[in-house]
Amino acid sequence: MSFSPRVNGGAQQDRDGAKVPITPAEIAEAAHECYKSGASVVHIHAGYAPLYSDQALDAPLMNSISKALQRMLRQHEPFPAIVMDRHWNVLMTNDAAPQLFNCFIDLAKWPKPRNLLHLMFDPAGLRLFVANWPETARGLLGRVYREALGRVIDERTKVLLAELSQYPGVKPEWRAPSLDESMPMIPLTFVKDGVRLNYFSMIATVGTPQTVTAEELRLESMFPADDTTEAEHSRFVLANSGLRSSRH
Repeated sequence: MSFSPRVNGGAQQDRDGAKVPITPAEIAEAAHECYKSGASVVHIHAGYAPLYSDQALDAPLMNSISKALQRMLRQHEPFPAIVMDRHWNVLMTNDAAPQLFNCFIDLAKWPKPRNLLHLMFDPAGLRLFVANWPETARGLLGRVYREALGRVIDERTKVLLAELSQYPGVKPEWRAPSLDESMPMIPLTFVKDGVRLNYFSMIATVGTPQTVTAEELRLESMFPADDTTEAEHSRFVLANSGLRSSRH
């Protein structure tokens, strides 16, 4: 026996406390829950005018969100903060992000829009300065899968994952989550000239987004993972950044 639920079907609307999935993320999540319950086929009603528009970040409709992001980026100085889309393309940064990254590589050699995952995985990028690169790379790949909308890997994400898998040293099993629970997070550890800096990140998203762009925005803020990094961060950047400056 099989059954095929209509997750957003017909004239069904939100009423009496029943939540009807509308956004792509909600529909994908509902379909995944149906699959776990034993559904063999899921019917999705489409063809209506889009309820949520796809506005560029600099569009007038996005002005309030853009200003809020700029404020959050400024307030996170002197530590790096980065705004990305769902495919890890860098859209905005504070001054601290390129200042730190320029201590290791020349960002001017990387065309915009820069992709943070490629910067981390490419041997010509930040990878050589990441002390725990295998653990970090595995954690990042796991995040790509966890953060995919509704656990659905779209075509652009598939292409991104395929590109990352071509870098030397990347193992297929890294797509599975690590079971190491010795720490609450995987720190990102940079090493240069005997200085070791440990960071972890926290991610902010837009609450109740009404555009596709707003739904897919991620603001990632890097924090020092220990007292030594907090004390050394600014001194390290001042000593190593030189004259290079390349904002996002």
